[in-house]
Amino acid sequence: MSGARVRDMVLTPMGLRFGGRIYPCSIGKGGISPAKREGDGATPAGIHRIAMTLYRPDRMPRPAPWARPIRTGDLWSDDMRDPAYNQWVRAPYTASHEALRRADPLYDLVLVTDWNWPEAVPGRGSCIFIHQWRRPGYPTEGCIALRRDDLHAIAAMAVPGTRLIV
Repeated sequence: MSGARVRDMVLTPMGLRFGGRIYPCSIGKGGISPAKREGDGATPAGIHRIAMTLYRPDRMPRPAPWARPIRTGDLWSDDMRDPAYNQWVRAPYTASHEALRRADPLYDLVLVTDWNWPEAVPGRGSCIFIHQWRRPGYPTEGCIALRRDDLHAIAAMAVPGTRLIV
């Protein structure tokens, strides 16, 4: 892709290219879309930036000095009608949301992109994460998912502002 820089993550047909390697990954069940909408299951096309890293301190050490812990009660709002739409919120929170602290390991380590965040446009789609996959090839709801060890390797190299080109 023209305009890509060496320190960019680039989604390719072979996987996520970053740091001189290509990592197998899964994308949204709706494919890649230039017109992402809430609930379409698509991974949004464009240039996004890594905004922050979240991690489970009860399951792993801090992966980077700037990583923020996921605590009990941490949620991500996905309710388009709520003023906190597409924001990191805390329980109790009654609007539609996704739990960041999950029983499975999918969100033990999460790179949060700036897709429709922090200034969310209702209906444009919830934040796109880079997280652990369920299994190879299993699609996401729009996020990018990787094998656990690959995700950890990428998180060790990524910094706030790293570009993700989809």
